[in-house]
Amino acid sequence: MEIVAEGLRFPEGPAVMADGSVIVVEIHGERVTRCWNGRTETICEVPGGPNGAAIGPDGALWLCNNGGIGKTGPGSEGRIERVDLATGKLERVFETCDGVPLEAPNDLVFSADGRLWFTDMGTLHFGEHGVKSKAFGGLYSGLADGSSLTAIKRGTLSYNGIGLSPNGAHVYCADTFQARLFRYDARVAAQEPVYVATGLGNVGFDSLAVTAAGNVCVATIFSGGLTTITPDGQVSMLAIPEDVSVTNIAFGGEDMRDAYVTYSNRGWLVRLRWDEPGLKLAFNA
Repeated sequence: MEIVAEGLRFPEGPAVMADGSVIVVEIHGERVTRCWNGRTETICEVPGGPNGAAIGPDGALWLCNNGGIGKTGPGSEGRIERVDLATGKLERVFETCDGVPLEAPNDLVFSADGRLWFTDMGTLHFGEHGVKSKAFGGLYSGLADGSSLTAIKRGTLSYNGIGLSPNGAHVYCADTFQARLFRYDARVAAQEPVYVATGLGNVGFDSLAVTAAGNVCVATIFSGGLTTITPDGQVSMLAIPEDVSVTNIAFGGEDMRDAYVTYSNRGWLVRLRWDEPGLKLAFNA
């Protein structure tokens, strides 16, 4: 394990760039940060709760913004945003779907045709004694020009990580509180998911990345680790005792075997060598 950056304020959403740097969001820091060679640089401030991040077909960095955990009032709206990496300009792209406000967008991925897919985890509502209730989330798909957004599935408990199969035919979604992985058909609109597998032990599922062979690697929380799930539902887990909040994994490097992982409680971005190559994403910058 190599620590690429530390001192980050709950990092998530690593995006491995063509120059070898890695861009992360800092949820509690409310900013986007570039990390390389032990250094960090703020790209832009992002009010609310920047969560997942990915490079889009336009070369911009696209963000899920959950609005800020526990925050209310103006600025706490869930939304999809994009950042011009040349200027740091931040703009909103999606805030509603069919007139219904988004709750808390969490993670996103682009298919090879430039279509955006993202999860909405839903919003936790807090009372005097902790969590009082929860709004449901969903799975959405939209066009990168902001002209169209479709709800593929509403009413999900806590969708978090999202990824595409190597042939682009399937969309994988990880549900945090159920520690389950589900699969959708990328060619169908509104649909019910197919159950794939459940995590091992007392764990929760966070973000994910897919390997070139089609295995799904899910960052695992509560008992920190990385869970690998094969397309036919076989499950194994690499325990990471250094942090109970292992939240994201992204692949990079010349052989795509560098796994960049966020240890969010510790504020670390680390690099591990993985035993198989990761799947190259459709877009990079």
